[in-house]
Parts: sequence; structure tokens; C-alpha cells
Amino acid sequence: MNYPKIALMTFGDARQHEWNNLFRGLTEPRHARSIEYFNNLPVELHSFEEVARTQDQIDAQVDELKSKGVTVFIAHVPCWTSPNLVVRGVQRMNLPTVLVSNRDPGTHGTVGLLGAGGALDQIGYPHLRVRESFDESILGEKVLPFVRAASAIAKLRGQVFGLFGGRSLGIDTGTIDPMQWRRKFGVDVEHIDQLEIIRRAELVEQEKTTKMVQWLERTMGAVDYDDKKLTPEKLGFQSQCYIATRQIISEKKLDFIAIQCMPDLTNMYVPQCISAALLPGPYDQDGEQQAVPMACEADGDGALTMQILNLISNGQPTLFGDLSYLDEDNLTLYIPNCGAMCSWYAGRSPRPEENLAQIQLRPSFRPGGGATVYFKAAPGPVTLARLSRRAGEYVMVIFTGEAIEPSPEAYAEFVKARGSHQLPTMFVHANVNFDELIQEFGSNHISGVAGFYVDELLHICKLLDIQPIVL
Repeated sequence: MNYPKIALMTFGDARQHEWNNLFRGLTEPRHARSIEYFNNLPVELHSFEEVARTQDQIDAQVDELKSKGVTVFIAHVPCWTSPNLVVRGVQRMNLPTVLVSNRDPGTHGTVGLLGAGGALDQIGYPHLRVRESFDESILGEKVLPFVRAASAIAKLRGQVFGLFGGRSLGIDTGTIDPMQWRRKFGVDVEHIDQLEIIRRAELVEQEKTTKMVQWLERTMGAVDYDDKKLTPEKLGFQSQCYIATRQIISEKKLDFIAIQCMPDLTNMYVPQCISAALLPGPYDQDGEQQAVPMACEADGDGALTMQILNLISNGQPTLFGDLSYLDEDNLTLYIPNCGAMCSWYAGRSPRPEENLAQIQLRPSFRPGGGATVYFKAAPGPVTLARLSRRAGEYVMVIFTGEAIEPSPEAYAEFVKARGSHQLPTMFVHANVNFDELIQEFGSNHISGVAGFYVDELLHICKLLDIQPIVL
């Protein structure tokens, strides 16, 4: 797992007589316990055995810790210490910071925590304060969401987003301002013509194409060739498009992408549904792969939301779809996508073959033919979110739900309503106010990740000065 790298520093009283007579005996055991505690959390910990008490010690420890590539700073203040020394360490580290102390009445820890926290407030340095025992799980429950959020922001800065094509089907909410992304998120936007996928696909070796098509035929639950829309040749070309896209991602060092696809590629070539099914997940025909979140219809903010969800969840596969139908009577959202959804969600299994066995490759409804990656998403918890802009300023709508298996009757009604245009769909039970959802949601597209990550997203919003809207 790609765990967040955190730096831990314990600050001690610089007065020699107070240190020797009182605080050394209170501080050093708690410092050792803090290292033990964080080493047992899902993080990569970097720390020193010694407590930092002087300016020189603080500077030396900070400089060494920064060289490790840490992304979050844990400033441990177990007892009283001079607040200006804590501020010195925090400013020199210049990372999102958590101040940690304890509830023991004999340590003067609360005084140290509030002294340091108040000083950071004075200079406008945002931070989180946690006052809990290292014997309690609640400490980790409070710290970890902040750590994941801060680490995600640090990783996001310097990443490259690959935008293939331009605005799709007039969907204005998919368009972005690359310079706003640079300023706010630190993300570079690399614009690539989507015909580059087609050009590169035609150069893919037949051996690689055959290997991938045979893998799809062998592992998918069904491949419904019809000799018209879906043929081995069409599936082969979709496979070549996937391989070509992977090559472009590797060469240009792209971290997440969006592809216009509709209507140009879906009408004149093939839809990019195989890419949408495989890129956001952890595997393909060559085995384990790095997940690359991909949004359809050139939706930049949808892709960015996916990437944030991927980073705060330590690399979990992410999903992208339409908020298509709201069933108020059963508090259920129907979230299909235009032809594919991340294949991991077909089974939520660490074994690729168990996920792929739940999928049918059906003839695409689109003029270009090819395959639609069809399945019902497997049950399980999900966090759904969406970055969007209001008068140029970002907001993020956030809520959680439970992906469910719809009743046979409800599913039959859905299939009947959709007619011949059947798509992969996640059915999500969400205990939210649907009227509020309609009023607040800023796009027809939504992004998600398995599990519950509301606290992490709230920290993301606070650190990036984004208005959160939790339903």
C-alpha cells in the first residue's frame, strides 16, 4: 500500500532545570509511546529517538525529516514547552500540521497544546489539534483522516492531468480553467488530441492485440458478438485503443485523464469503454497495474474528484457515472455510465477474475459499434462526491451511501425503462434529501470510491479553501 509519509517530532522544555527535575520523566516515555503508536497505524513514520528541545535540535530534525519526502507533520507536545519553539518547527517544516497532546492532568500538556495552537492561530497557520491518549483508538480515528487528506494534497501538487479532446456534447461542467488548477491544486493540464489514441492504436502489434482480446474472451462472463456492432475486429480495435492510451500515459507521465470520446470516437471509430473499465482499476491483461482514474466526456472536474478520492483511499479504484435517476420512494440513486464503469466494482474482489466474471461485453448502442462493458455494481459502502464551480469558486458536494442489489422487480422496471440502451449501473441507497441534492449538485456526472471518506474530504476542503456541502 502507498501509505502517507508522516514526520513526528516531540517538543520538550528548553529550560535545563525544569527538564531535569520534572519534564524529562514525563516527556521521554510519551515520546517513545508516540513512535510505537504511529508505527502501528497505516502510515510510513519518520521520527527521531531524541526529543527536540533547542533551536538547533529542532532545525536539524526538521531538515532531516523533510529529506524523507514526508507530507504531514505531527507536532507532539506532551508537556509544557515554549510555544515559539513549536512554531519554529512548524514553519520550517511548512507542511499541514497536527498538534497532539494528552489529557493527563499531571503533564501540563493542555497548556502546551493551547500555547502552541494559539500562536499558530496568530500567524494564520491552519492546523488540527488532537488531545487524546496513545492508548486509545480514537486518537488514530481523529488524526488519520487529516493525514490522508494532507498527504493527498501534497501528492496532487505536481501531478499531470491528460485531457484527450475537448468539450463533449456541450457539457459545460466538464470544462476547466487550467491556470486555476495550477494555482489551486498544483496540477498541470496536458492537452492531447484524442485522434492520437486512434493513430497510436493502429500501430499496436497484432500479438499484443490478440493477447488482450483472448484475455477478455477468457475472463469476461460473456462476450456477445453479433457480427454487426460487436465483432472480434471491433473488440480488437478497442483493445488497441486501451494499449495505446496506456502507452501515452506512460510516455507523458500522466497521473489521471479524461477522454472526450463522444460523439467523434463513438460515431466514427469505437467508444473508449475498455479503457474506462480498466484504467481506474488495479489490473489488466498484463496483471497488476497502477490505477489511473479516467473520466468520460472530457470531464476535468470529474476526473480530479476521482483522483482525490483515489489518493485519500490509499489508491482504491474509483468510479465515474451519471446521476441518472432518483428513486425517492426507496431513497435509491441509479448511477449508470455511458458504456463502462471501473470493472473492479462488478465484484469488489482482490481477484480480477471474480470481478470480470460478472461482466458482459455487449454490442454498443453507438454508431461506431464495439463493446459496452455491462454489469450491476456489487453491494458495498461508497463515498460519492463532485467538485464543481459556482461563479468561478470551487465547491464540493459530499455524501455516502450503500451500493445495493436491486430487487428483481425494481431491476426489471429499470431495464424496461431503459429499453435497448442498457448500461453498467451502480444502485446506491443514500439517506439524503433528494430535493437538496437536486438544488446543490453542480453536474450531471458524479465520482465515487468504495468505503467512507467524508472526514478526509472535509479536511481536503478546509486545506484547499473549498466550500464543502455535505448531504
